[in-house]
Amino acid sequence: MRRPYIVGNWKMHGTADALTTLADIAACADSVAKQVDVGIAPPATLLHRAVSSVGGSALALGGQDCHSEQHGAFTGDMSAEMLRDAGAEFVIIGHSERRSGHRETNADVRAKAAAAMAVGLGCILCIGEPLDVREAGEAEDYLAGQLAASLPNSFTPDMLTIAYEPIWAIGTGHRAGRDDIVAVHRLIRTVLTGAGGDGAAQRVLYGGSVNASNAADLFAADEIDGALVGGASLKAESFNAIIRAAAP
Repeated sequence: MRRPYIVGNWKMHGTADALTTLADIAACADSVAKQVDVGIAPPATLLHRAVSSVGGSALALGGQDCHSEQHGAFTGDMSAEMLRDAGAEFVIIGHSERRSGHRETNADVRAKAAAAMAVGLGCILCIGEPLDVREAGEAEDYLAGQLAASLPNSFTPDMLTIAYEPIWAIGTGHRAGRDDIVAVHRLIRTVLTGAGGDGAAQRVLYGGSVNASNAADLFAADEIDGALVGGASLKAESFNAIIRAAAP
């Protein structure tokens, strides 16, 4: 059975004051540790202090991105090895904001995922389609191609998690129905199996504006193994409600 996995992506939010929020989330993670895996990806400036603050709890800490090289003349970048050294256990790769705002290609994402796994970091690999692709009825082909081209050469269920972000349903007024989400998650498992993985064992998360009010309904679907949460992860009250909704 796939364990539920709830991950918060703090994006470019959080200074030292946020460590109090992190402690509250860690306490909730401890309370459901036998049922749910929980992670937070704080900004890189907070990572080391976060490890010092909640290290030893059930809350895993991770990075929001990494470079595909482990060292070199890459000003402002951070390698997977550096993240691991700072105490990270996982890293988010290929987030829609990286793919669009930083023009990351599938090849870039693939190289980053390989670099992360090479140093023992778990990898949360994101995929998602824009509105024009969805409206053209081309979502399945787009997502299958994006995922296949972003996967590293080898991967295992314990090292790789896929997060589906329907870009067309985030901040647009459009809403992804649970049936639509389930269909995409099934497609993802088919692609993973076709790429030599074990689709039935791989965890697939949903990353489309998950919050305390819709989490329980989403998690009721067997194909949805948890969530990659943005804004709702910035406050302990809302994020902890999502964590508890994932507890069987």
